[in-house]
Formats: sequence, structure tokens, C-alpha cells
Amino acid sequence: MEESPAWEPEPWGSSGGWPAPREARTGPSLSSVLNELPSAATLRFRGPGVLPWGALEEKDRQRSIQAFAESAPKEMQEPCPSRELPWPMQARRAHRQRHARDQVAQGSGSRTAHWALLLRRSKEKVREGLRTVQPWAWTLKRIGGQFGAGTESYFSLLRFLLLLNALASVLTICMILLPTWLEGAPPGPPAPNASSLCGFYNPRPQGLVAFATQLFNLLSGEGFLEWSPLFYGFYPPRPHLAITYLCSVFAIGLLYLLLILHRSVSGLKQTLLAESGALTSYSHRVFSAWDFGLSGEVHVRLRQRIIHYELQVELEEAVVRRRAAVRTLGQEATVWLVRLLLNLLVFALLGAAFYGVYWATGATVELQERPLVQEMPLLKLVVDYLPSIFISMVNFVLPPVFSLIAPLEGYTRSRQIVFILLRTVFLRLASLVVLLLSLWNQITCAGDADAVACKTCGYNYKELPCWETRLGQEMYKLLLFDLLTGLAVILLIQFPRKLLCGLCPGALGRFARTQEFQVPDEVLGLIYAQTVVWVGSFFCPLLPLLNTAKFLLLFYLKKLTLFSTCSPASRTFRASTVNFFFPLVLLLGLAISAVPVLYSIFLIPPSKLCGPFRGQSSIWAEIPNSICTLPQTVQNFLFFLGTQAFAVPLLLISSILMAYTVALANSYGRLISELKHQIETEAQNKVFLAQRAVALSSANGTL
Repeated sequence: MEESPAWEPEPWGSSGGWPAPREARTGPSLSSVLNELPSAATLRFRGPGVLPWGALEEKDRQRSIQAFAESAPKEMQEPCPSRELPWPMQARRAHRQRHARDQVAQGSGSRTAHWALLLRRSKEKVREGLRTVQPWAWTLKRIGGQFGAGTESYFSLLRFLLLLNALASVLTICMILLPTWLEGAPPGPPAPNASSLCGFYNPRPQGLVAFATQLFNLLSGEGFLEWSPLFYGFYPPRPHLAITYLCSVFAIGLLYLLLILHRSVSGLKQTLLAESGALTSYSHRVFSAWDFGLSGEVHVRLRQRIIHYELQVELEEAVVRRRAAVRTLGQEATVWLVRLLLNLLVFALLGAAFYGVYWATGATVELQERPLVQEMPLLKLVVDYLPSIFISMVNFVLPPVFSLIAPLEGYTRSRQIVFILLRTVFLRLASLVVLLLSLWNQITCAGDADAVACKTCGYNYKELPCWETRLGQEMYKLLLFDLLTGLAVILLIQFPRKLLCGLCPGALGRFARTQEFQVPDEVLGLIYAQTVVWVGSFFCPLLPLLNTAKFLLLFYLKKLTLFSTCSPASRTFRASTVNFFFPLVLLLGLAISAVPVLYSIFLIPPSKLCGPFRGQSSIWAEIPNSICTLPQTVQNFLFFLGTQAFAVPLLLISSILMAYTVALANSYGRLISELKHQIETEAQNKVFLAQRAVALSSANGTL
């Protein structure tokens, strides 16, 4: 077989593609043309002492040609060059760096480099394996192609919350349920005639219980469920169990925080890049948004639809910005006046909703004491669910009102989504806060420790002998009622509306019209449900497990509803906005839920008749008592962590690291600004060269 001749660089000035020497060329030299470029007017990018354009020495030219000739065979020997891969630039760069590290590790021959190479390859394989087993990846891609990136972000958030609840359920089982039974079977409920200074507690009714009562107990968390692993009061007062119970709360909270922060940071990068204007041009969407690694007609169509939705968002927001730019002073004043009036209306609606929640919570306590309510189980169930019913009704009525108000304010679609989300999340989370404040008034006698009902035990033991279980029951009812409300909306409103729209082509069908998937309302429903779980997971340990089953059912129901009853949204919005804003609202919900839990742990005395912390002055008191049983060296170290000798150096080191991070971010910002300016200058260079080329071609034509 004939061998192919080795490639050799042609001499400078030959006709093989290299430019001829300056002596052999006629007309203006290349250096003179380059020195006339706009970028040559300043030394900002080249610095002082740099030779002018075209002043490269002949030896340097020969050296660069020789280096190119030596590197070319090496590139040809690569099995799969990075530049030929159908990947983005970042992936190509990572592939090239990884290939270089592998070559260095193989060439060194040391055992350390060999094991480092094996470890890195195993990590990459594990990461790729996790990416391939990621649930519902194709479903999310299909949803994004047919309904836009905003709808896809809802299902992505639902999958993320499902993962959070599944991990929390595993930790709860390992740190609470297993220690409960490993130390022996937990004891039963207190005897009916058992009493103490803090009253008596009888969670299970005596005698036969009708089936209807059992069903109502299942819905309200009372009866046979009240003394079960579902609620706080079931767990016995064992030292090891108390420690693991309390540590599980902090471990799960830390896990939530880290995973949400990780998701927020990844979404922040996309949001900053999208909002900066660097990637919002139409040329980027047209020339750089296509994935050349796609195979199959279905994938190609989905990618085309995604690009179509992105261009639609850009065009809609460009129209709104263009209208805002040409407003007169009077029109601008009118717009701000309308916004002020609409915001006053929003605050009035929110105030009325909060007062209604507070009234419903107080009325529930009064109605439960009436004999008629106690004799009728169905009426008692309705009274128990009165706060949940009112909160769900408010959350069902007001978000559509906010959606009608937002377009009247004259903002872009993405800004409208943000305002709708802010108002809706404030409504939902503040309603939950009002409910918790009402329960706090009942538990602590409105904060009056000298009240008759709270003076003996530190809490209202007459009405709430096990206040932790009562709080867990309220969160359990909120979770269950939210699920039942979602099922009712799907079965009784959305599907009949779709049938009515298809069977009635006349005015009635146009009135029903095809419904769209309301991303803000659906997302805030998820965040509200997750916040309820975060508040109640300490008082109802199995609540994350129930929420996992709920979200799993909700995913398939919403998917069925989306593909069978909904049409693509007429007005879409950027996925980058929601990818950052949704985790941010999740962090807000996590912070709000941490307040009542930490307040209960540190300040409210635990119930004396139920729970693993009975007999303690506070729930947190179990931690110092356990530390005192450790060896003296460990005690000294743990107590040292709480002294000023440890806190002050830690604060100083944190301040230094923060200052360094801020300085580094500022330097990166200046570098980015310089690079942007350089890009603008390069664009001017291209325009200048194009003009010179046109002028030279015109001159040659006249000659």
C-alpha cells in the first residue's frame, strides 16, 4: 500500500495559500491597512511596547510556521478531535482538557497519576449514568417542545421537589423510625384515667367506632391516626431517639438548603446571561441555538418549536420595550398612576384575605366547643377543615385576579410573570403565616405566660394537651385538602371544560375556549404545598413521605391534563427567569417555615404528656444534656465552638473571604466589560475592512 507523503509547509511567499513577501506585492501593504483599523487607534488591548501591525520579524514568522507544521501531525493523530464534535464550545473545551490530562497521566507512569485517572473516569461514568437514569427526561423535552420552556420549568421543579421529599423520607426513616423500634416496641397511649399537673391526654376513643367516624378520622388526622408514627406524640421519651429526632430536623433542613442553593446558582447563571442582553439577539437564536447532534424527526421538530417559542418571547418583549421608549411624559405619568391604583387594589385584596384566614381560625375553636358540632361527625369535619377551606378558596380566587391585573400595568411578559408570582406567593405564604400566628395564640395564650391556662405548664394544656400533634394535624389537613382540591379542579372543571369546548362549537364553546396551562399559579401551588411540609415535618415526621406520593400522583395527573385538555400558551416567557425565580421563592418558603419550627424548639415548652421530649424545659435542652454525657475532651471542644474565642476568628476569616470574593467579582466584571468593548471594536474593524474591500474593488473596476 502506497504511503501518503508527509505534509510539509510551503515556503513563505509560495502560491500555496501563504501571503507573498511585501516586496512582491503591489498597492498598499497589509500593515498599512491594519494600522488604519479603529482598534489600532488605541493601545488598550495591545499595551505599550507592542510592535505595530505587520512588524513581525522574519525569524518569528518562520518559527510560527515551524510550530504549526509540528503541531499539525499531532492533531491528525487524535482519534476524535474536539473541534469535530457536535458539542458546545464549553463541552469541547472540557473534552480537550480531559484528553490532555489523560495523556499526561499515561505518560508519567506513576501509580498516583494512574489512580487519579481511574478515579476521574469513574466519576465521569457515574455522572453520565445518573444523567441517563434521570426520570422523565424525554417527557420534559416533549413538554418543552410543545408548550414552551415555561411549562417545562414547572415539571422540572415538580421533579426536583419530588427528589427533595424522597431524600427527606429516607433520612426520616433512618433517623426516626428505625431508632424507635430498634430500642423496643414503643409504648401505647396514656391510660384514660392517667392525669398530671398538666391535665390528661386520651388520643384514642373508647368503644366501637363507626365506619364514617373512621373515615373522618382519616381525613382529619384524629382517632386512630393521632397515636401513630404519623405524628409527634407517638414517639416515646428515649434519650437516643430524642437526639436522632432533633438531629434529623437539622440534617433534612441543611439538605434542603444545599440542594436549593445549588439549583439557584445554576439558574442564576442562565438568568444573568439572558438578562444581560448578550444572548437575546435574534442572530444568536437563528445561528447558534441549533443542536447538530439531534437525530430523529421528532427531536428535530421539538427543537424547532423551542426556538420558535424563544423567538416569540423576544419579539413580544421587544414590542413592549419599543412602546415604552416612545411614551411621552403624560403617558408615562398615566402608566405610573394606573400602576399605583392597581397595587392599592392588590393590597386591599390581600388584607381582606388575611383577615378572613385569621377569623376562620378563631371561629374554628369556638365552633368545636358547641354540642351540635360534637354530635355530628360530618359537621365536625367541616369545622375542622374551615381554615383549610378558606385558605384554599382564597388561593383559588385571587391568583386569577392577579393575572388579570398584571397586563394592565404595561410590563413585559417576563416582568408580569415575576409580579404575579410575587403577589401569589405573598398571598399563599402569608396566609400560612396568619394560620400559624392563630395557632401560636392558642398554644401560648397569646404570649402571656401568666395566663391561667398557661401558667402551670407554659402552654395551654387544657385545650391542647399535645400541642405538637395538633400543629401536625393542621399541616396534615392542609396537605390533604390541597390534594383533594387539585383532584376536584382536574375532574370537575378542566375535563368538563374541554368536553364543552369540543362538543359546543357555537358561542358556548367559544366562551369555554381551550384552556392554557397557567404556570405561575401551578408553580406557587407547588411551593405552597412544599412550605406546608417544611413547617409540619417536625410535628408530623411522615409528612415528606406523604408529599412524595402526592407529587408523584400530581406529576402524572398534570401531564395527562396538559396533553389532553390544554393548548400551547399564546404568550410565553423566558425559562431563564423562572429557573432562577422559582428556587428563590423556594428559599423564601424554607426561611418562613424555619421560623415556627425553631421557635417551637427553643422557646415553647414541650408537651408533658406526649412526644420524645416530655419532661424537658425545652426541646433544645436535650442537646446540652446529651453533651454532658460525652468525654471531657469532646465537651470542651463542643463548648469551645460556642465561645467568642472561636466566633471572632471565624467572623474575621469570613469577612476576608467575602472581601476577596467581592474583589474577584469586580475584577471579572471589569474584564467582561473590556471584552465587550473589544467585541464592539472588532465589529467596527469588520465594517472598515468591508468598506476598504468595496473601495478597492471599485477602483480596480474603473482601471
